[in-house]
Amino acid sequence: MPEDKHPLDLVPDLKALNTEVLFGQVWADDRLSKRDRSIATVAMLAAMYRTKELEFHLGFAQDNGLSRDELLALITHVAFYAGWPSAVNATRVAEEVFD
Repeated sequence: MPEDKHPLDLVPDLKALNTEVLFGQVWADDRLSKRDRSIATVAMLAAMYRTKELEFHLGFAQDNGLSRDELLALITHVAFYAGWPSAVNATRVAEEVFD
């Protein structure tokens, strides 16, 4: 997919919800910091084996103040609650993102 193309371009209504509601309202809610939201999101995506979304959110988490070491510790934590395969997959994704 070209870099200027968004994966949700095919479904404009879903793209609008993603932009306006998810990232426009939910991520902007100040009851949780963006850093805390990134911790929760990375943990859930790793647990659910959502590889492509995890790839984006590992980078986004770094933008939101999480260090590489913190993210790797989070992946280790996920292993015990979501299973080894999920954590191993998350590790593979992290390796690609961090390189």
